Amino acid sequence: MHAIDSTTQDPVLTTAACARLLGVAVSTTQLWLESGALPSWKTPGGHRRVRRSAVLALLAERARGTAPATPALPPDPEFLPSLAGSYPQPPDEAARLAALRATGIVDSQPEAVFDRLTWLATQLTDCPMALVSLLTSERQWFKARTGLAATETPREWAFCSHAIMEADPFVVEDAARDARFAANPLVTGDPHIRFYGGVALRDADGHAFGTLCVLDREPRRLREHELRGLRELAGIAAEELRRRAAEGA
Repeated sequence: MHAIDSTTQDPVLTTAACARLLGVAVSTTQLWLESGALPSWKTPGGHRRVRRSAVLALLAERARGTAPATPALPPDPEFLPSLAGSYPQPPDEAARLAALRATGIVDSQPEAVFDRLTWLATQLTDCPMALVSLLTSERQWFKARTGLAATETPREWAFCSHAIMEADPFVVEDAARDARFAANPLVTGDPHIRFYGGVALRDADGHAFGTLCVLDREPRRLREHELRGLRELAGIAAEELRRRAAEGA
């Protein structure tokens, strides 16, 4: 007698698949998942998953009028705009942070696709370091990194805080001679950044989650074909982040 595969009888669904089955927005489904109203777990890659039976049970509760109200996530200071004024903030900072939090991407596990993009960025530009950097109100966290040991820094140190304010690539040819960055601990100390080039990574609503950036310990410029290549790699990174946001991290 053959054993019955439980995943066949009760398949595992992504957040996006749950939302379609429930007939609600992905963001609403994410709130149910995060609050525990819809039982779920995270994969090693940091993505939310849920059994189809749990979704059907919630649908039945909704039909009876006994489903829980759409919950609100408790406030998290890391995803609320800073009032200290110690770094530049875009006009949509509050919405940007809320959208970033809803993805669940911050502090997720490394993924090969982002690691490949940072490696390609170093090869394209001949810079020794490259990052996929995501910005909360307290830190810049690196989803992927090449040539750098650190996994995060304080937000106050982030060159990327300036880059997310720009529609075009943000380039600092010599940080030691730029008044905005000359005293930055990342310039005066390890890794001794002198050059920075970054492109904002935006979600479907235009909120910049962070950047794909390249760094060097020597002053330099990027040639036009290097800038174009960096834009293309950033576009791929942004698409991957948008896809994960839609699926539910």
